[in-house]
Amino acid sequence: MLSWLKTHPFAVEAFFERSLVLTFAAPAAEIQALLPAPLVPDTWQDTWGFLAVALVQTRQLRPQGWPAFLGQSFCLVGYRAFVRYVTPAGKRLRGLYILRSETDQRRMALLGNLFTHYGYVTTDISLTSSRAGGLIAASQQGDFSIKTTAPGPDIRLPASSPFASWAEARRFAGPLPFTFSVEAAARRVVIIEGVREHWQPEPVAVEQAHVGFLQQLPLSQLLLANAFLLREVPYQWKKGRTELWNP
Repeated sequence: MLSWLKTHPFAVEAFFERSLVLTFAAPAAEIQALLPAPLVPDTWQDTWGFLAVALVQTRQLRPQGWPAFLGQSFCLVGYRAFVRYVTPAGKRLRGLYILRSETDQRRMALLGNLFTHYGYVTTDISLTSSRAGGLIAASQQGDFSIKTTAPGPDIRLPASSPFASWAEARRFAGPLPFTFSVEAAARRVVIIEGVREHWQPEPVAVEQAHVGFLQQLPLSQLLLANAFLLREVPYQWKKGRTELWNP
């Protein structure tokens, strides 16, 4: 009866103090098995699909137009797939499909699960800066441990990356313009559009990356493809809209 609440029924705004995104390549056919119809993997060279883990220090998340002091501040870990969706009108959209979301604030998990299909759970999350200016992220319950260098002009792509340049890798840095959820029983797709400013992702080198959630998925390969850091970004999400689709 209250399923309409999970359609992101109002616009939301927030401020990202920092957002670290690690993107991994895996065989596209294997990622397809993780996705509900009608979503398909967004691929590179018809071979690779991509999964990402995003660690976001978020401040003052709130309904758009509300005073900032009423917002929720928290750390978020989001696991997502890069996907494509073709609308009934034939328009092709690139976006993300959320596999799992983790937060260090119970209230955020409750509200997130009330208004979205993003599968929030509460866990311990630590996101700190190293003395050298890199980031150290860890969670015992969430089973991840990540350490990066500071951004710099001489950062190289990971040796395992399928990309030949950072320009290519930037196409799969995220977030993409849209986030999708699928209500299979109702044959309904929920589409949420993000609006961003001052979006300047900086490449970082990954010194350590253990991501338990991604590593336990049924994938024959999981290769680090890129890593980017964003800092001090205002962000907005429009009210969600829905479309019906036919198999």
